[in-house]
Amino acid sequence: MTPRSLPTSPALHRVVALLQPPQSSFPLACAAEVFGDHGPEIPARYAFGVCTEHPGPVRTRSGYDMLVTAGLDALEGADTVLVPGWQQPAGTEVPGAVVAAVRRAHRRGARIVGICSGAFVLAAAGLLDGRRATTHWAQAAGLAARFPQVRVDPAVLYVDHGDVSTSAGSAAGVDLCLHLVGVDQGAAYAMRIARRMVMPPHREGCQLQYAELPTSGPVTDSLAPLLEWLGGRLDQPVSVAEMAVRSQVSARTLTRRFTEQLGISPGRWLLDRRIAAARALLEETDLPVETIARRVGLSSAVNLRRRFHEAVRTTPAAYRRAFRAERAG
Repeated sequence: MTPRSLPTSPALHRVVALLQPPQSSFPLACAAEVFGDHGPEIPARYAFGVCTEHPGPVRTRSGYDMLVTAGLDALEGADTVLVPGWQQPAGTEVPGAVVAAVRRAHRRGARIVGICSGAFVLAAAGLLDGRRATTHWAQAAGLAARFPQVRVDPAVLYVDHGDVSTSAGSAAGVDLCLHLVGVDQGAAYAMRIARRMVMPPHREGCQLQYAELPTSGPVTDSLAPLLEWLGGRLDQPVSVAEMAVRSQVSARTLTRRFTEQLGISPGRWLLDRRIAAARALLEETDLPVETIARRVGLSSAVNLRRRFHEAVRTTPAAYRRAFRAERAG
């Protein structure tokens, strides 16, 4: 569907997406699919449009241009202002005119929504100060560093405060938008849109199941032999004391080396490797969870489920279903 530059019908809930070149196409398309025209089979409840700080051709990251004729004044009539990703050049700030327009819309009572990196605009406007928020897992650390007053949660798919909402990576924007439709129009209406999109109205799990576990990174010769030895023994219990004996140092010295070189403790490093191995086996094999638990040194299905949920915020079974559905799709 083609988004209009400015929604005009006063009878509908007006959603205006604020764009910034180079605009990411996917989060915009996700929002347009949820809030846009669904044809005669689903009664229209929303009017969807787009605007930008400088009207005219807006370059996308996909290589094509969109002609956007509405400027920031379009936000004055919006019931929901949506920022579907935001590409801010390194070393620069969100333009003052954009920040001011978003703040005015919020003060007027408009709902402000940030999809993926759109959270940076909301944070720049001060709308996330002291509040929990999320963004794409790969940008969560950057958001927290740039806006320390924001309580960044890199695990969840979305956070909804009512007046302000944020979502994780672009696809999680669909989850948030469907949630907002359910809040506005009821679960039945949201279900109709989800079915048309061939989407579940609510997904299990969280974005940590798609995040890459941190790698070991470069290590000195003092740790490399031990890490290689541990990697070949993930099915066996290994204590920090045993690691220290293997490295011919004290447990205290070994812990200090891990912290200095890898930023985590020896036990944490080993657990991360066990979880990574479990993820790979869940994705690539049909082995029972009990068998996987033994193969990665977590002894039992109960222990694996507990440790897996702590690390990935979902269950092994739900994780396996999610990645099989992804391959099937």
